[in-house]
Amino acid sequence: MYKIGIYILQLGVFVASFFNEKARKLRAGQSEAFAVLKQKVDVNKSYVWFHAASLGEFEQGRPVMEQLKKEKPETKILLTFFSPSGYEIRKNYAGADVICYLPLDSAPNVRRFLNSVKISKAVFIKYEFWPNYIKALKANKIPFYSISAIFRPNQIFFKGYGSWYRNLLKCFNHIFVQDESSLKLLAKFGFSNATVAGDTRFDRVADLVKQAKTIPLVEAFIKGADKVIVAGSTWPKDEELLVEYLKKHSEIKLILVPHEIHDSHISGIIKLLDKKHIRFTEANEQNIGDANCLIVDTIGMLSSIYQYANVAYIGGGFGVGIHNTLEAAVWNVPVVFGPNYQKFREARELITEGGGFSISDYNELENNFEKLLKGNKAGKIAGEYVKKNTGATDLIMKEILLKFQ
Repeated sequence: MYKIGIYILQLGVFVASFFNEKARKLRAGQSEAFAVLKQKVDVNKSYVWFHAASLGEFEQGRPVMEQLKKEKPETKILLTFFSPSGYEIRKNYAGADVICYLPLDSAPNVRRFLNSVKISKAVFIKYEFWPNYIKALKANKIPFYSISAIFRPNQIFFKGYGSWYRNLLKCFNHIFVQDESSLKLLAKFGFSNATVAGDTRFDRVADLVKQAKTIPLVEAFIKGADKVIVAGSTWPKDEELLVEYLKKHSEIKLILVPHEIHDSHISGIIKLLDKKHIRFTEANEQNIGDANCLIVDTIGMLSSIYQYANVAYIGGGFGVGIHNTLEAAVWNVPVVFGPNYQKFREARELITEGGGFSISDYNELENNFEKLLKGNKAGKIAGEYVKKNTGATDLIMKEILLKFQ
């Protein structure tokens, strides 16, 4: 059934590629993967293989990759992605020696993949569990691990019909989970190859603070402002609420960093705003000061922009789920987000501790902003929450990666 499912997936990607750009990139990237490996892999070297589904998982694996390179600079790293949204953004990441798409999980592809690169160990990040790759690694006695994993009772592993898939978890040399609930769930089903290490994203955002630079244009924009709201990774519903708040509170300056920056999305935001807005790509120190909304229409700046916030709004909560709250919280900034946050442990815990706040409509957004902009301990609580949860990278390095070098 799984074999049939893989071929159906392959057919689905093929058909969708005629209509969808993301599917087109996925199909092209998978078909080119072996050519990339042939061109870039040093056949005389062994590689530590990291696999991330997309950009979020990459950010969780990044601290481990970079720490490994720091302590063992001779180590060769192979980084693979499944999703174009990860590969296209990080295909030039300097921390890996070879970067490509993961060929689809068919038995012929897996054999060819393992014949194309000598792998000394493999690290799968968070949710990635591909049966044919897992079985092949086990058969070839290659140590492999799961890091920043998180498990919930409604996952297929723990269903009555999921025993075949659940047994794959026994193949891992070790599974490093994010929280105690995941560990207890695995233990309930007889797994002893797991440890609570935490979430490596906490280490990543802590590193981002050290690397962050000031942004002169942003500083010129907020000069003289009473309070600043930074809204990151926003979607249309988020933007409607934020613009409504801005129009009623002229003393506020809003930095809007949308999740998608294509022209149609930016144009939709501009239609909501008055003439006091400005796009980052059109701004200079002379014209930026008069605006009350800065639309950041470039990528790669959000984590540094959060340093200027009094309050951060995290987008996505009115859709499939919120984006990264930790990038803001690490700056001692309270975070506000929409109602769809339950799958995110850090969001639930930030709410419990008093550093995060969920809203479901405009009135709740306004009430929370008014309270937080007056100043309280919420920002400090958010920052302390991040600080006390760092350390997963060191634990993983100590227990597995360095141990097996």
